[in-house]
Amino acid sequence: MSITDEQLAVSSNARPTSSSFVTRLLGFRELAIVVAIGLVFGATFLKNSSFASAASVQQLLSGPSIIILLAVGETLVIITRNVDLSIGSVLGLSAYIVGIFFEHNPHFPVALALLVGLGVGLACGVVNGVIVAYARVPSLVVTLGMLYIIRGIDAIIVNGHQIDPSSIPQSFVNFGSNNVIGIPILFIVSVVAVAIVGYAMRTFRSARDLYAIGSNPDAAVLAGIPVQRRIFSAFAFSGALAGLGGALWLAEFATVASTAGTGYELDVVAAVVVGGVAIFGGSGTVLGAALGALLLNTIDQALVAARVSSFWNQAIAGAMLLVAIAFDRYVALRTERVLRVEGARRDNG
Repeated sequence: MSITDEQLAVSSNARPTSSSFVTRLLGFRELAIVVAIGLVFGATFLKNSSFASAASVQQLLSGPSIIILLAVGETLVIITRNVDLSIGSVLGLSAYIVGIFFEHNPHFPVALALLVGLGVGLACGVVNGVIVAYARVPSLVVTLGMLYIIRGIDAIIVNGHQIDPSSIPQSFVNFGSNNVIGIPILFIVSVVAVAIVGYAMRTFRSARDLYAIGSNPDAAVLAGIPVQRRIFSAFAFSGALAGLGGALWLAEFATVASTAGTGYELDVVAAVVVGGVAIFGGSGTVLGAALGALLLNTIDQALVAARVSSFWNQAIAGAMLLVAIAFDRYVALRTERVLRVEGARRDNG
């Protein structure tokens, strides 16, 4: 396919593909995740009726809330053919710094505490974005290095100290544990983030540019898209949400040590990919990523309710990740063939 055709594919709607086949396939995938959640929930309920209790449902919703929040930012990064592996470390650093603020000032406002967490994450995301977008260092190398650097900084700052729950104001703890009409506040926050970013990805040109960059970076440059600026913004946004997630993590658990957030990056990437975001970039939605996180948490809780070893949760998550990557590769190859045929028709027409 010629460059002109690629530019046309990029600029039409900046969607992953113009093929109705792919659109239907990706739409079906999100529906399939919803069905899978329903099947897991129903099967577990038949085995253990308490799985449908109010407390259990609240745990199903609050459990993946922070993962969903982080997955929103990770989705934007992966869509651009990059990855952010530093989010777990950013979460831990943010949680501890917010905890320190409360230790030294018990009356620190909740809103400002959330902004402090967001600011810490934003600073880390900016560093990632500058190195990846402008220094052109592969994101896997940069964010893996930042994972260890931030974790080391966190360990130095913490120095064996642990935030005492009594240092956290009750108003902040309530933010992480209370419900509104039976729905956890943390889940409401994550849903709002999904709704806002999902709307932006469908509506604003700057957000749709991310799809174009992930689909074909060279064609995106030729189409006049500021690729470096968009990639930088995606990393900065991912870091900011990870920082906000750290503050919410502190609100949920009311204590934090240097190990906070360890392993979250793998959980988030698994949720994003299982939710239909192509690991090769260019397609996916934040709604799908959120559903992926909800599915993995439902499976986890279902195994606990069924008294099955937690090992199977990791095994199932890994298997689903491999299947999702294989499926994404199939979609990418099928899309490439469809676009090649469409290009040949235009050339011959």
